[in-house]
Amino acid sequence: MPELFAQLMRQDFAEIEAATASWKKLAKTLDDTQAGSRRRVSGPLHKAGWTGAAATNGFEAMEATETKLGTGQRNALLISVVLHTLTTKMQAAQRKLRNAVSDAERAGHTVRDDGWVEAKQAVDPAYHNDPDYQGVQQQANSGLGGFRARIDEAVGEAVSVSSNAAETLRQLDPFDLDKRYGGENVQKDAATVAAFAGIDPKDIPDGKDPQRSKDWWAGLDDEKRGFYLAAYPDAIGALDGLPTPVRDHANRDVLDQRLNDYALRESSLGYHDRYGYRGLTALKDRLETSDSGPANKQLYLLGFGTEKDGRAIVALGNPDTARHTAVLVPGTDTQLDKFGGQINRIGKLQDAAATWSSGAGSDVSVISWMDYDAPEPDGSVATTARADAGAEDLRDFTHGLRAAHQGEPTHLTVVGHSYGSTMTGAADAGGAGLGADDVLVVGSPGLTVEHADQLHVAPSHLWVGAAKDDMIANYTSGLTLGEDPKEPGFGAQRMFVDTSGHSGYWDEGSKSLNNQGRIIAGMTPEGPRS
Repeated sequence: MPELFAQLMRQDFAEIEAATASWKKLAKTLDDTQAGSRRRVSGPLHKAGWTGAAATNGFEAMEATETKLGTGQRNALLISVVLHTLTTKMQAAQRKLRNAVSDAERAGHTVRDDGWVEAKQAVDPAYHNDPDYQGVQQQANSGLGGFRARIDEAVGEAVSVSSNAAETLRQLDPFDLDKRYGGENVQKDAATVAAFAGIDPKDIPDGKDPQRSKDWWAGLDDEKRGFYLAAYPDAIGALDGLPTPVRDHANRDVLDQRLNDYALRESSLGYHDRYGYRGLTALKDRLETSDSGPANKQLYLLGFGTEKDGRAIVALGNPDTARHTAVLVPGTDTQLDKFGGQINRIGKLQDAAATWSSGAGSDVSVISWMDYDAPEPDGSVATTARADAGAEDLRDFTHGLRAAHQGEPTHLTVVGHSYGSTMTGAADAGGAGLGADDVLVVGSPGLTVEHADQLHVAPSHLWVGAAKDDMIANYTSGLTLGEDPKEPGFGAQRMFVDTSGHSGYWDEGSKSLNNQGRIIAGMTPEGPRS
């Protein structure tokens, strides 16, 4: 106790603060190195189309290295959080101790170098036989026990904090460049550090209110933001309303963890879920291909999953800063391992809108939202059940785009194809709607409603495109998924198309694609409306 009292009284935290800063710097260096590798090495090689056995082995080695850099970054950041928390709590204990000593001395007591508070002499000892002597002394030293208790408590707190910090660091899984790490390790370490730092993962918003999520994130300091990103990337990446780069960073970390989980499973069991692994690998490769491109061609991962047929939300260009934003909702039989086709489509839509936007495409972001359980070409496609189940998620997503956007509100268009138009209709009909300026549907079997005015979007900004030989739009619309939106009585606006079939709306050089670009750019489509 005497030695601890003296140490805490004179404790200088400069060294531990310097150590904290060093761990933070290491975390940033590892993060920058990982991003640089994707941007300057693996990304360009993917873009160049490197293939063959050497490419397969090379990409696997690069993926392992980049993943280890990410694991090291999280490990270093967690250590910095422990050290920062230790410093904060030790400084608080030191302030309590110094205040207790100062208060005791102001009350006339002497505090010895070993922390013991001496009783003060209120009456000359020569008068100790005086009947009032004892009472006067007791009254003068009435606070003595409190001062001693405060000093003991402050020193005890410092001892406890120091011990807990040491145990927390001991429990962290030591990072080893020869090991690969799955998500389980990250979650265990995160829980350990969170408990010590007094951070409750329950404080993370439930995601039902994008504006609340935005405000929560804005209210965090850099220290806590870094911790939540490192410790709970899955929860952060799923929050509508957070900045797009933050969600992309979090979701790419989760993607790396998931791929590591597959690698570890294959290593220990001799097999892994080829379907899930193939889909995630294809998604990662496509993301890295864009990392070395111009800003408007950067891909941002806003969500993904391998459940059922898989799901993914990918933005081309940053919607937080875009003047024009479009969300493409795909239709039936859309699978994660074939998601590259959806990325190609949003690329075509962005290029089409670039022709008409003032920023020549730099101000246009197009997002593929494949975040619902799209039906297969069976009985499920004939009901609105899948659309009804995903409607709230789509509304939360578009409202999250509004909340996260910077500057003047973006012009927002939601594009639904095939059953994706049914999904779009269900979402815009319910709740507060999608908040879209324009809604465009192509190849639609129905929007779940009987008339355009049952949607939140103005009928004058509801556009319907249907090829003359589109079997879905011409033979299934108006049966079980709502009235036929292309019929004049429905109340929507027709968009001229010159393509054929159910999936030709994105043919290069077509008026169908050009008109979609015009609508995304806030213009009216060209050609006849009937």
